[in-house]
Amino acid sequence: MDLCLARGLGIAVGIVDRVGRAIALGEAALRQDAVEAEAGRLLALESPLFMEEMKTSVVDHVVGLGPIQRLLEDPEVTDVLVNGASTVWVDRGDSLEMADVSFDSDEHLVATIERAIAPLGLRLDRSSPMVDARLPDGSRLHAVLPPASVDHPLLAIRRFTQRLSGLGDLVTSGTATAEQVALLADAVAGRRTIVVSGGTGAGKTTLLNVLGGAIPEDQRVVVIEDASELALPGHVVKLEARPANSEGAGEVTIRHLIRSALRLRPDRIIVGEVRGAEALDLIWALNTGHRGSLTTVHANSPQEAIWRIETMAMSADVVSEAVIGRQLRASVDLVVQLERVGGRRRITSIAPMSSLEEPC
Repeated sequence: MDLCLARGLGIAVGIVDRVGRAIALGEAALRQDAVEAEAGRLLALESPLFMEEMKTSVVDHVVGLGPIQRLLEDPEVTDVLVNGASTVWVDRGDSLEMADVSFDSDEHLVATIERAIAPLGLRLDRSSPMVDARLPDGSRLHAVLPPASVDHPLLAIRRFTQRLSGLGDLVTSGTATAEQVALLADAVAGRRTIVVSGGTGAGKTTLLNVLGGAIPEDQRVVVIEDASELALPGHVVKLEARPANSEGAGEVTIRHLIRSALRLRPDRIIVGEVRGAEALDLIWALNTGHRGSLTTVHANSPQEAIWRIETMAMSADVVSEAVIGRQLRASVDLVVQLERVGGRRRITSIAPMSSLEEPC
């Protein structure tokens, strides 16, 4: 049986090539149902004994992300990290663990990445060794090739898994206390501007989604993200940044989108994450009648969140630190700090802006 299975796996590799040729020649469409049908037809002729087992593998290699596709279909998985062909790590919300999958070679890994980003008009090669992309399911992909990565090609995929549907779920999940939820509900209803702060994987986007879902549906909300993840009810307009294409043209930045949002008559603005000079545009927007807006920032504490936003705003090199500080403190009401403790995401503090000291 082992010899038969090994022979069958060898056939599956050949089937992948033949399905790929059929697509290139226009004999099959690059859609999952069409690939399944073509793979099933070929496997029925050449390896009917293992057809069902191998058909999934063939489809994953042609229209999915190969050996890691089944990890991405696991609803518990939040991150898949590939450190070269033979080392795959997975995070299911508790901690990183080695996965029992691998690519055939570094070349196989690179080919898989190229296939995923090709429909998006992006490229990855030695002259452009890094790429950011949003996959069709909303997952965020980042890849790095040598020489930028020293030893092997690197791939990181962050999945957005929305497990909380409302503010009440924050209590049942252990993310917040009932008192914290009541405070946040009052803040959203009272149109207080909130910054959600925390480290990578702390649950900032999930909390942002829950807070945004509490906004009254008769208010017009413009959502601005690097990669579209938030799913909000009500009168919502979504804008998404876009990297430059392979010719270096067509880039749309968060700064561009914040400026565009001001012309779309928003009641509130939600920025998925502030990470650069767009912090200045956001501060200006918050001071022009858009109270109750929301955003996130990477920081270790509420105080550091405010300092980091100030520093990013200063990178725009337009106004002084004192002016930025005054406008920021006039526009932000609360900073909510999230931390990952023992595999659980928890709100560790909700700090009013008045409690955060100004830098000396």
